[in-house]
Amino acid sequence: MNSNKIRAAIIEDERPAARLLSGMISALRPEWEIEMLPGNIAGAVQWFATHDHPDILFLDIHLSDGNSFLFIEQARPQSVIIFTTAYDEYAVRAFTVNSIDYLLKPIHQERLEEAILKYETFSNQYFNKFNEQNDMLDILRSLSSPDKKFRTRFLVMAPNRYYTLMVEDIAFFYTEDKVTFAVTNAGQEHVIDLTLDKLTEQLDPDMFFRANRQVILHVKSIVKIEPYFQNKIVVHTKPEFRDQILVSREKATAFKLWLNY
Repeated sequence: MNSNKIRAAIIEDERPAARLLSGMISALRPEWEIEMLPGNIAGAVQWFATHDHPDILFLDIHLSDGNSFLFIEQARPQSVIIFTTAYDEYAVRAFTVNSIDYLLKPIHQERLEEAILKYETFSNQYFNKFNEQNDMLDILRSLSSPDKKFRTRFLVMAPNRYYTLMVEDIAFFYTEDKVTFAVTNAGQEHVIDLTLDKLTEQLDPDMFFRANRQVILHVKSIVKIEPYFQNKIVVHTKPEFRDQILVSREKATAFKLWLNY
């Protein structure tokens, strides 16, 4: 990907916000060409019908005349999309699942740079393959369906490929040096691009419990619990975690209720 040739576009219904985002992008990538498009579905669709699609599109979820999903349906952008939103947790989950990044408003420059770096690490070959094999709109619709309340899978990046990791195959999550890992029932470790706080919001609470600051447990991974000093609980899992898993005194009662429900 030649950064000198990158064309970026912004679709945002508030012009001051679009100008602010444009300035932030320009400060980080002054070599990029940046264009602010109409902040409504009709105008943006018309622009996409008469221009070459940009390489990267910063797309607000809520436009002045409707949801940006309608824009996607009509314009079928061939661009890599980074969504911007002030709310819509379901949408945030959907975009994370598909490794299509999102920016929560107000947008901070550090977070914007993270999103740009993520875009730059993805090859054109991957995104072309993604667009060929998947209808983005159908995916977003299914992920935002009321019937789907919790995350069921992760798209995980490995050298030269991507693969799907099913939540049902994960025994526990843990964090170390600000990196989050998912450990499968078979004992394999996978890096996950989410914090434990975000995972807690997205995982089914019937199946997963935040034991402490370091570990989230799947109920099926727990083989034994034992009392510990100061009314804490020691949890034994399969596969075994390399450190001792302690549930605090404050969480112990809730943990036992969760196991017994």
